[in-house]
Amino acid sequence: MTIIKDFVIKKIELAKKYLGEARELFKLSDLEIINSSSNLHVAERLLQLIVDEIIDINQHLIKELNLETAEDLKGTFDIISDYGILEKEFAGRIGKVVGLRNLIVHQYEKIDNKKFLADFRKHNSDFDEYFKYITAYLNN
Repeated sequence: MTIIKDFVIKKIELAKKYLGEARELFKLSDLEIINSSSNLHVAERLLQLIVDEIIDINQHLIKELNLETAEDLKGTFDIISDYGILEKEFAGRIGKVVGLRNLIVHQYEKIDNKKFLADFRKHNSDFDEYFKYITAYLNN
């Protein structure tokens, strides 16, 4: 099986585009985002889109490298970490974003908007680190 680099690169580019849009939104204050359902929904949707692109990359790598199948979407980070694409500690940290994505998408419970926004702001650089790991792997 073969990793389709163009597929992965396009996914990274899309995720970076969404991340750039989120960072533009982050120029607003927390109150401006939280008090506007439009801004808040945009933030939620952008997080979902970024995570969906990353999960697509993980699943592509797992399939094409013939790695074990993940039990859930969070597990895809652990599997590619076990293969050496991501560092273990980083995979554990970024994998948590799947739970946040699932809360938004499936509305399992009421989301604490302040915490969501704080976490998204605080950890958005993790996406940049993810892109670096994947790009480095593709270039080796």
